[in-house]
Amino acid sequence: IRITSLMLLLVVDTKVLHLVESEEEPSPGVGGGFCRWQLNPGMYHYKTVPANRYFTVCLRRAGQTVYQQVLSVERPPTLQGWNWGYCGEYAFYHALYPRAWTVYHLPGQDVTLTCRQVSPVIPHDYQDSSLPVAVFLWDIENKNDYDLEVSIMFTMVNGSGHKDDKSGGHWNEPFHLEKDGDAVSGVLLHHCPAVNPYTLCIAAREKADREVSHQTAFSPKGTCSALWNDLITDGRLDSPTGSSPPTAKGDKVAAALAVGCTVPAQSHNMLEFCLAWDMPKITFGSREREHIRRYTRYFGARGAASPALSHYALTHYRQWEKSIEEWQRPILQDSSLPSWYKSALFNELYFIVDGGTVWTELPEDADVSGGLRSENGGLPAQPAVIKEYGRFAYLEGQEYRMYNTYDVHFYASFALIMLWPKLALSVQYDIAGSVVQQDPTERLHLMSGRCSPVKTRNVVPHDIGDPDDEPWQRVNAYLIHDTADWKDLNLKFVLQVYRDFHLTQDRQYLQDMWPICQAVMESEMKFDLDGDGLIENSGYADQTYDGWTVTGPSAYCGGLWLASLCVMCKMAILLDNKEMYQLYRSTLDKGSTAFDKLLWNGKYYNYDSSGRDLSNSVMSDQCAGHWFLRASGLGDGEFKEKIRSALKSVYELNVMSFAGGHMGAVNGMRPEGVPDRSSVQSDEVWIGVVYGLAATMIHEGMLTEGLRTAEGCYRTVWEQLGMAFQTPEAYCEKSIYRSLAYMRPLSIWAMQLALNASQRDQTTLASTGTTDQDQAVQAQKEDQS
Repeated sequence: IRITSLMLLLVVDTKVLHLVESEEEPSPGVGGGFCRWQLNPGMYHYKTVPANRYFTVCLRRAGQTVYQQVLSVERPPTLQGWNWGYCGEYAFYHALYPRAWTVYHLPGQDVTLTCRQVSPVIPHDYQDSSLPVAVFLWDIENKNDYDLEVSIMFTMVNGSGHKDDKSGGHWNEPFHLEKDGDAVSGVLLHHCPAVNPYTLCIAAREKADREVSHQTAFSPKGTCSALWNDLITDGRLDSPTGSSPPTAKGDKVAAALAVGCTVPAQSHNMLEFCLAWDMPKITFGSREREHIRRYTRYFGARGAASPALSHYALTHYRQWEKSIEEWQRPILQDSSLPSWYKSALFNELYFIVDGGTVWTELPEDADVSGGLRSENGGLPAQPAVIKEYGRFAYLEGQEYRMYNTYDVHFYASFALIMLWPKLALSVQYDIAGSVVQQDPTERLHLMSGRCSPVKTRNVVPHDIGDPDDEPWQRVNAYLIHDTADWKDLNLKFVLQVYRDFHLTQDRQYLQDMWPICQAVMESEMKFDLDGDGLIENSGYADQTYDGWTVTGPSAYCGGLWLASLCVMCKMAILLDNKEMYQLYRSTLDKGSTAFDKLLWNGKYYNYDSSGRDLSNSVMSDQCAGHWFLRASGLGDGEFKEKIRSALKSVYELNVMSFAGGHMGAVNGMRPEGVPDRSSVQSDEVWIGVVYGLAATMIHEGMLTEGLRTAEGCYRTVWEQLGMAFQTPEAYCEKSIYRSLAYMRPLSIWAMQLALNASQRDQTTLASTGTTDQDQAVQAQKEDQS
């Protein structure tokens, strides 16, 4: 991305911070500073702090400074003693999350700077991925015929631009840490609000050919010329010893760190910086409980870990880069995959970090089971996976403030189960424990105007709570509908349980989840009002499309129901429960017949069976249940041809007949080729749904159609609308969007799962010579057995 003045209008995030502690630090943006803050878990505010223009370069030749520039295109109204307004035509940004590169060609200097940003977001790594650190590595290329002295200065305010920056009592101190032959130096910025105190740390690695200097404290008000002139004089800072005094109420304090080196003519050198932040203990908005972050297991919870964290980061980042490269390389080198897909696949992962994410240790006195012990058909009080890997939560969206929103996590969960499967299982155990809980407190729901209990026993909650309250303790922060009557939540739990088992082969997990699956399926049975084996929707928006009403048996919920019955049969066989197998098998047989009779129209499944004028709309998500079956190694049975026909109808109408085929799949389309405008959601494109649809197409051999469908979303979001690293939940044909930075688009990893499965099938076919017909016959035999 070329960084021009136009790009300032596009809030593009270059997020490279770690997997779990993103809530403790802002997102760096293309303007050269931090722009999205979330120091209190899950509570965002958007503020660009001028002094956090995080890097300035100083070039010196023969003892004289010849160039000094803030590497930011902006011209803020403060700090006017600094040289602002770097020309964005000379800068380029590249990202493959969790890595990013910003290249600066310094105009008129024959010097190129490349800032390589690295964070330990590493699949299957549950230690370093938890660390609150980011590394900034500066490669300096001197194309001149003479040597240059080059200094890079890193500045940071003690705070985030929030009102508590002026609360007083904040202070800075320099530090030096030498360990195992490696030394780092920097400044600690101790921020001491009444709630959730923390320490920021800016640090650099010391080497023989580098000079590290600092300014412990400076005021970020006014022109701030003294700091600028300090650097311009000799390329270094004064480096006072001792701590700064605590700030008075109303004042702010900042710190600066500079590293200098000589870069010979026609040669290179490199400088290494680190940002770390240590907030070991947190409370959510209710202030009822203290939670301990995951990384404290390795670095302690006393609030003194910043020096050790920065030392560890600056001495381990090469291993992180190697691990990330090994993970990404097979996909990046796959010439059969288009470039846009590779970009989307990795860069959409930003939300796994920047989604209000929290990763905490399980308290010693916690009881995840909801009080129902395993001998009574429930869960262990402290499941081993949560004890070992902790509790994990992320928001539905930065604007939709609910943790682990389950109907949406259904789509997003592919990223976790494929890359951090232990965290995916941890989330499932927490949800399972909340299933058996109840909260009879009556609460008004906004859409119906009626009161109902906050949580009903034996149903899956909508979410595990609001970060401004007490997540895990009080669930269902969602107030629009009573989700106890939603038709999809219970089914999505069952489908995820089997998919997770299929991908992990964790039999203990399957055994623990089985009674919970039985409980939610029993609750779901009551929605089959006429006993035909197929559940009915209620006539209002009672599923994840909470603004799009549906009446009677429907393609979306009916398909999820049949898929859930299918996996319950599989689990019953695996657990040798013949009685429950017979129950689910007979219900599946009846339900399949009813589903086909009531909803199949010869080309696709109708939106619902109500007979309304719009009941035959084409829903892009009509095959969601089948998608999960395919992701779980199932679904290659008698409905295969109808599924393919439905997918072709969706492609022809929802994709190619919408916006010229260039914006993905609209949620609802009329058979005559115009969007269904009956609701605020039927004429939207949901990016996460489109990625799931594309995955389903790939599973069914429609690779070209799947990639074309998903590409429309990528081009629209990342290129046309400028919403990179803040992918919304939805947009319309007129480019109106809703809910920036949303969980659901993580479903793009379902496409990678489908591609992996397709490649395995092709390899098997090539090695065995087995035909599609042979495979179909074998699958039918297995299905019958």
